[in-house]
Amino acid sequence: MKEQHFVTNKYLKLENTYADLPEKLYSRQDPDKVPEPEFAVFNSSLAKELGMNEEFLKSEDGLGVLSGNKILKNTTPISQAYCGHQFGYFTMLGDGRAVLLGEYVAKDGNRYDVQLKGSGETLYSRGGDGKATLGPMLREYIISEAMNALGVPTTRSLAVVDTGESIIRENILPGAVLTRISKSHIRVGTFQFIAKYGTYEELKQLADYTINRHYSYIKQNEGELYLNFLNQVVRKQAELIAKWQLIGFIHGVMNTDNMAISGETIDYGPCAFMDTYNPNTVFSSIDREGRYAYNNQPEMAAWNLARFAESLLKLLDKDVEKAVAKAQKAVSSFSTYFNEYWINGMRKKLGLVTEEDNDIELINELLALMEKYKADYTTTFSSLTAGNLDSQVMFEEEDFKKWFIKWKERLDRQDESDEECFKLMRKSNPMVIPRNHRVEEALDAAVKNNDYSVMDALLKAVTNPYDYSHKYKEYADAPKVINRCYKTYCGT
Repeated sequence: MKEQHFVTNKYLKLENTYADLPEKLYSRQDPDKVPEPEFAVFNSSLAKELGMNEEFLKSEDGLGVLSGNKILKNTTPISQAYCGHQFGYFTMLGDGRAVLLGEYVAKDGNRYDVQLKGSGETLYSRGGDGKATLGPMLREYIISEAMNALGVPTTRSLAVVDTGESIIRENILPGAVLTRISKSHIRVGTFQFIAKYGTYEELKQLADYTINRHYSYIKQNEGELYLNFLNQVVRKQAELIAKWQLIGFIHGVMNTDNMAISGETIDYGPCAFMDTYNPNTVFSSIDREGRYAYNNQPEMAAWNLARFAESLLKLLDKDVEKAVAKAQKAVSSFSTYFNEYWINGMRKKLGLVTEEDNDIELINELLALMEKYKADYTTTFSSLTAGNLDSQVMFEEEDFKKWFIKWKERLDRQDESDEECFKLMRKSNPMVIPRNHRVEEALDAAVKNNDYSVMDALLKAVTNPYDYSHKYKEYADAPKVINRCYKTYCGT
């Protein structure tokens, strides 16, 4: 039994309603202690947004809690159990390096998980050390804050603590613990776990809990509660994946354990943003077959949702055939939802306020040109928005000029003024994304030289992605040399 050091919860009150669920869904787990904790980065804006006491969090006791060295009194830290299809193969998983400290009820009345990632070995570590290294945790901090600023539902990072440990991976690396904030950590894999290893009543308990926490509004509607639940999760995921596609984001590891029921983006391991537009882009070092390539993300999301629907079958209908039919119909609606969200999003990116039947043709023509001329995805749309048509080779080509005339004619058929259309575009097309080379520069400076100034400057830019004042122009520029062999890693 680990020796514990407790702190008062006067300034950080955490509950843990998840621990009221069946015990097989989690294990009681204290985080490991670390030798020399020190804040690498702290998210003051998120703390204020949630209504947390920043003074306490930055104190010695607060650092103790966020490093795992101290436990809040009257709390029940746990690690969650879940399964997952990893690259199509089903396996037993769980929080192999994470501890859920509890749930914080923010000043907006919403409940958020407070989880330590990289906090040591758990019951589900499967032989791993449960630790995290500094680079990947800083990466999650940067990308999650960028995603939030881009308007994409996401988990967020409250802090990264340098633990003073040396962690053995391919090399010896500095250790770190990330504090992750999310609406919950309930995943498709959580439902897969209880459907396989639990009883009908335990499955129902988890479903009821999740509905109450994330989709309580569906209880007011007449009809089948669990079918409505499934439909809502399908819709939420369709909206989320459409947002990914619209900004050129590639998750990299869309396993079922990385699909959150809340509709938030979770797990920023081998993710990256696309520079040159290529639908087959893959960054993840472990995705050798391109299963989770940019263009495959909608299909993979639908596949994951089919696994979620399978786990709910007993709740959908006592008659197996009827349950399967209901599940299939719900999952098949994903493509309809996704296409609607994506096309409407693309319309906004092109300043189209109204809808015309040929809009999809106009959109696809532009994407085909971008692929043909190896145009930068983000720069293409921001340049159209800013009227900067000397930024890419594609803009000088005759076939693009023909497309440009068609686009202008389409804009002219709207009642809205040019200024209104371009205002919509400025809200929909980021100038700045966390460019891969910029992220690597920031991580190298922080990890190798303990220089956080590069990361701080990058964070200012990526958290103001729609600022067209050119204040952050150097961060908007595509890399001069595209590294087509760029790979990202999961950090485990």
